[in-house]
Amino acid sequence: MATFAIQNFGCRASQADGAALESQLLERGFAPADRPEFVILNTCTVTATADDEIRQVVRRVHRENPDARIVVTGCYAQRAPNEIAALPGVAMVVGNSHKTHLAGLLAEPSAPFHGEIHVGDIFAEHEFLASPVADPAGDRSRPNLKIQDGCNNRCSFCIIPFVRGRSRSAPADQVIEQIRTLSANFSEVVLTGINLGRWGREPGSNVRLAGLLRRILAETELRLIRLSSVEPMDFSDDLLGLIAESPRIAKHVHAPLQSGSDTVLRRMHRKYRPSHYEDRIRRARAWMPDAAIGADVMVGFPGETEAEFEETRAFIESLPFTYLHIFPYSERPGTPAAERTDQVPVEARRHRGRVLKTLALAKNLEFRQRMVGKHLQAVTLEDRISAVTSNYLRVQLAAPRTPRDMSEVEIGGLTPNGLAERAALQILA
Repeated sequence: MATFAIQNFGCRASQADGAALESQLLERGFAPADRPEFVILNTCTVTATADDEIRQVVRRVHRENPDARIVVTGCYAQRAPNEIAALPGVAMVVGNSHKTHLAGLLAEPSAPFHGEIHVGDIFAEHEFLASPVADPAGDRSRPNLKIQDGCNNRCSFCIIPFVRGRSRSAPADQVIEQIRTLSANFSEVVLTGINLGRWGREPGSNVRLAGLLRRILAETELRLIRLSSVEPMDFSDDLLGLIAESPRIAKHVHAPLQSGSDTVLRRMHRKYRPSHYEDRIRRARAWMPDAAIGADVMVGFPGETEAEFEETRAFIESLPFTYLHIFPYSERPGTPAAERTDQVPVEARRHRGRVLKTLALAKNLEFRQRMVGKHLQAVTLEDRISAVTSNYLRVQLAAPRTPRDMSEVEIGGLTPNGLAERAALQILA
């Protein structure tokens, strides 16, 4: 019996791919092991740092288990297969274009396993792997379900469309069935994708993400649905209104911003202007006064001046964000932004990131302070003494509870990074 181990890197969608690969390998009779025959690295390539990490992992695996056959798949494999195949110990490189066939490739008795490459046209791919997966941070109480893959946008800094392919959606009936199965064991499921708001946008489809959510609400018993990240132009009034009105949808809006400067957004080839973004965020806050509102922000994009960064800082300060994910710009070979000659010095990128992090911490503290005295829905995590609220705050519980259960907690105070429950309340039936 062949043995394997999978290491996943990157976003929730990549984690879902890894879970699906594990299921396929188990179905073919492979067995997980601590010192396996096959070490499968399911990679990310969103930044240069992600690529560096993979190369370091390959070298470490080869050093610690020289007999292992290292198989590299995922986004980095799709982008730079020859670069990876040249690393010592790499037996096979399988791009996203061939990821659905990976289990079959490893099961082939005649496979040579000597740096062979399986990478093709990702834009010809119409299907994708999708299995529910536990949170990559180790929390198994709120599984992620990937329902969309690929992206039709062409942001000037992003390589992801070229390694993930065109936007494509999981069939609605399949999503409903998966949710039904998950709801037997979980109170909350997180819906995710590469460009989640584009679910259902294929030619001939007349159902959008809000319509899928209505089906989930009507046809399953899931207690809480959470959306991961949705582009601002996809937060329609219909979608925001549904989130606001349904007690079974988490009060959580995450809309990537990247920059608050109109000129920088245009250089990024983003499809919205700051005024459009502001309208969506203020609408969300007006309809959901206690909702979590988060954003991704990139600092140091090529050509970003001090004045343009100040536009971003002031824009963020003016809006009711509760948290930010801040990233310094990272050059990606093959993207228009990487070819620009006006790259911002790395130290300037880091400094701007620190400025925004300080601002984000202040906004988060203000938000958490407003929660004291309120009663919030929360799902207990695996450690039994903490939970995540519908509005995306971590709560220290007054007493241990059963993981995955949903309960109501009264907020009595703050912890350094979250909230503290005043007293344990009855688990909701």
